[in-house]
Amino acid sequence: MSEPGKPRSHGRLQPVVSLRPRDLMADSRAVAGAWRAKVITLFPQAFPGTLGLSLTGKALDQGLWTLEPIDLRSFGEGKHRNVDDTPAGGGAGMVLRADVMARALGVAAQGTPGDRAQWPVIYLSPRGRPFTQARARALAQGAGVTLICGRFEGLDQRVIDHFGVEEVSLGDFVLSGGEIAAQALIDATVRLIPRVLGNQASTEEESFSEGLLEHPHYTRPATWQGRDIPEVLLSGDHGKVADWRRDMAERLTKERRPDLWRAYRDGHDRDPDGDQEL
Repeated sequence: MSEPGKPRSHGRLQPVVSLRPRDLMADSRAVAGAWRAKVITLFPQAFPGTLGLSLTGKALDQGLWTLEPIDLRSFGEGKHRNVDDTPAGGGAGMVLRADVMARALGVAAQGTPGDRAQWPVIYLSPRGRPFTQARARALAQGAGVTLICGRFEGLDQRVIDHFGVEEVSLGDFVLSGGEIAAQALIDATVRLIPRVLGNQASTEEESFSEGLLEHPHYTRPATWQGRDIPEVLLSGDHGKVADWRRDMAERLTKERRPDLWRAYRDGHDRDPDGDQEL
């Protein structure tokens, strides 16, 4: 029993809030060949954030992956460490300076492979290519990634061109900065690293793993609010269960994500309604 007035602990991991992020790149607990993430940001205190919780947090503590927030402000110009300036040609807002970001990228590049297939440099940008499960899987198979968190009106294009920076978008919307997007990208990638989830079958059955949305899930009680668990799931017939799950995944994908369905059916000839592909 916990003492009156004290919150109960749910799990052994206790998050510790600190204004100074830990230097996890230098953590002696990191296993050989651990996947690494370097994040250039104006708000290093935002990390690890939610990445320090649950499975990703446990994997971080176990050294299965490492995290290094790089404070962009420390590379700023002048007494006030300015990192931005007015846009060339006029207009509202400010733009992150090329020279400042270049210095940060130079530090981030230390100790990383030159092969961009093994270690890409990614700028989180709404104009980038959509981030997908396939891209997360490819990142997890590499050595690590350097992420640039944008702010203000964006980043000087010359940096993107000079360093061959890849632009990636999480969706057709605009955030105040790239920190939340960076955490989402890292989370989607880290969970695919062997030993992080513990049950590799979980990642194989998830949404997008085969180009389809995931089937519905149910658990006890068998009846709730007058709604029953589909009988096939209680039948004990694993073949029928697998067929039902596949059928539901295909139906949901066709109804909710026609774009994914079109891509999926290019390589399959079975329609969820039993019809041949048109």
